Amino acid sequence: MSGEVLVGRRPLASYVLACYLALQQGRSVTLRARGRAISRAVDAVQALRGLLVREAEVRSVELGTELVRGPDGREVPVSTISITVALPRRGKRVRRSASSARRRPS
Repeated sequence: MSGEVLVGRRPLASYVLACYLALQQGRSVTLRARGRAISRAVDAVQALRGLLVREAEVRSVELGTELVRGPDGREVPVSTISITVALPRRGKRVRRSASSARRRPS
């Protein structure tokens, strides 16, 4: 089961929350963006992994190009990205960051 989030002009937190909710339901989630929204999709995944779900892993990143008809009727190539994020499969060890692996002094 997987969800899909189309990234556009909304605030970053909207996409992070949508991904978080999909992951909490046990699904993988795919963020899709094109053009200027690509950086927002990458930022959303980084925020999700850094702030809310540290154990989330990026399963795949696909890059491509679509032809979009511009306002003057010409077809213009636009870059696209598709990022799939999921929780680790059961039984797989969770990767820990260097900061969380350090022991606290007693």
